[in-house]
Amino acid sequence: MIRDNNGMVDITDKPPVRRTATASGLIKLRRSTIEAIVSGRVSKGDVLTTARISAINAVKETPRLIPMCHNIPITGVDTEVSLEDSAVRVKVKVTSVGRTGVEMEALTGASVALLTIWDMVKSLEKDEHGCYPDTSIEYIRVEEKVKDL
Repeated sequence: MIRDNNGMVDITDKPPVRRTATASGLIKLRRSTIEAIVSGRVSKGDVLTTARISAINAVKETPRLIPMCHNIPITGVDTEVSLEDSAVRVKVKVTSVGRTGVEMEALTGASVALLTIWDMVKSLEKDEHGCYPDTSIEYIRVEEKVKDL
């Protein structure tokens, strides 16, 4: 690969192709927090909808957040947020027709959705010392990456 003076990979001569990537992760929460999400008792609002919107925004802002990422045309973002007994799982699938992959966009979307969930429920997760002993973001990973030739 040829790199320009900024360290960004030169993709000029690569042909545009359809690319997808799916990333996922989860945030572990107290069961009482999951119940508050389900019953709509989170003071900051609708946690799952807000997480989906933040994932979409994060995908679009990835090149501004990660310095060496190319600004690519995003043609689709699908988000899935599902509740478990003591966790919320997030999955973000990003599609583009371009010259480079979209895994960083998918990872950024999943990560920011999980951080948004944490922000929205943190008052329910704090212990008496203001810490979060039961809360953790885990297993952020690329599940799938496809390049259609």
